[in-house]
Amino acid sequence: MKNKTILVVAAHPDDEILGCGGTIKRLVDEGCTAYTLILGEGITSRDEKRNRDERIVEIEELKKQVNEANRIIGVKEVFLHDFPDNRFDTVALLDIVKVIEKVKNELQPDIMFTHYENDLNIDHQITHKAVLTATRPMKGECVKELYSFEILSSTEWNYPPSFSPNVFFDISDYMEYKKKAMQIYKFELNDFPHPRSLEGMDISAKSWGLKVGHKYAEAFKTVRILK
Repeated sequence: MKNKTILVVAAHPDDEILGCGGTIKRLVDEGCTAYTLILGEGITSRDEKRNRDERIVEIEELKKQVNEANRIIGVKEVFLHDFPDNRFDTVALLDIVKVIEKVKNELQPDIMFTHYENDLNIDHQITHKAVLTATRPMKGECVKELYSFEILSSTEWNYPPSFSPNVFFDISDYMEYKKKAMQIYKFELNDFPHPRSLEGMDISAKSWGLKVGHKYAEAFKTVRILK
């Protein structure tokens, strides 16, 4: 994958780190250029009691965290949009597709990573569908490889479980970068035994690594490869 351009499309801040943070750091170190598009503002669904000014402050702080976390894994630039948190189903799919297409057409990525189609989180599901629509395999499509990733506390919480990865990246040398980046997201990180915790991330990456003979691995499901 040397000299490839990579675009990660995530619904919320921290999804990009949880889903493929170690892999992105590895690919950047191997010579790729990576970008992140985050579609949702990722925070306003949580507490309806906060006033407008408090929310604005938190959103601005979260934006700083996004840029810092992505810097740690080597992302060149982050594109941020403000679709409503956990309410993507209130937005026309075409509007989301157009945001993805705009960034995709500007960057011309060879490879894209995004959410798994059957996550419990509705925003993840819609992001997956919008990415599929924005990368329709027609003549001239720049995206040649499309992969979906898991998100702890969303992918495994849906029923029945269905994430069956067929691509694994050894991130044994990059797991510390992934955890360091996740620590930047103060609003998102939880205490163990919550799966979205540093120990939960460690256990998950060790579990995937165990299956493919590495200390740590990230797992992906191939959506499409064009040759």
